[in-house]
Amino acid sequence: MSIEGRGEGGSDRSSRARSRGAGTSAPRLRSGRAALTCLALALAVAPACKAQQQTSPFPDPQRPVAPIVSSRYSNEDARDGVGEFERVVALAEVKPGMSVADIGAGEGYYTIRLSPLVGPEGRVLAQDIVPATRDALAERVNRERLDNVAVKLGLPNDPKLPAQSFDRVFLVHMYHEIERPSEFLWHLRDSLRRGGRIVVVDADRPTNRHGTPPRLLICEFTALGYGLTRFETLPDKESYYAQFEATAPRPVPGEIKTCPA
Repeated sequence: MSIEGRGEGGSDRSSRARSRGAGTSAPRLRSGRAALTCLALALAVAPACKAQQQTSPFPDPQRPVAPIVSSRYSNEDARDGVGEFERVVALAEVKPGMSVADIGAGEGYYTIRLSPLVGPEGRVLAQDIVPATRDALAERVNRERLDNVAVKLGLPNDPKLPAQSFDRVFLVHMYHEIERPSEFLWHLRDSLRRGGRIVVVDADRPTNRHGTPPRLLICEFTALGYGLTRFETLPDKESYYAQFEATAPRPVPGEIKTCPA
């Protein structure tokens, strides 16, 4: 009612409103409440509609998904001390001139070491799904003048890599954090060149403890048409190296089988 009393001639409008009494205010209050009720219902229904629109054709995993708790797996000096990087890239047979991707790159432990290894004729694409982490890594790359490195933001279930571009794709201590691995691996398939390999480094423990049991890993990759071509235990005795290549047709999303935890 106070809104109607504003502006030129406001006192006359106020007196006329008072003379009409409460008979006109009740319907207006009821209509206002009805409008608020409709708005509340619309806001309540909107998320459900949005969720329905975003339903994925890919199956959810039958095991826990670990949360992202840090942009680093361990202290870089500690990892160097056990020779993790040297062992992994030797098993992966990374050579000068190759194009490689570091997915879930974090602070860039692998990224900055892959750069000189592939050399000026090669290239490294570092990807992360956390904008702040991506930005911090980009600053590090610029600071260290790694001209053959590009940094990219991806999506939780789609790394957004260019098609047929990579000889090696590294998933280092991050596979257990992928929300929907079936969808992620389905999209990742397009990024491989002929003979390209996906390298997974993870700990042999349950996914809710930030690792992936090898049996589960192999099952989930096999369901997407990948074959295991190498498996090794790494120097820390807890982590492993698993290497996959595309060996069978990529399945239709709705026909992908899920693996028990």
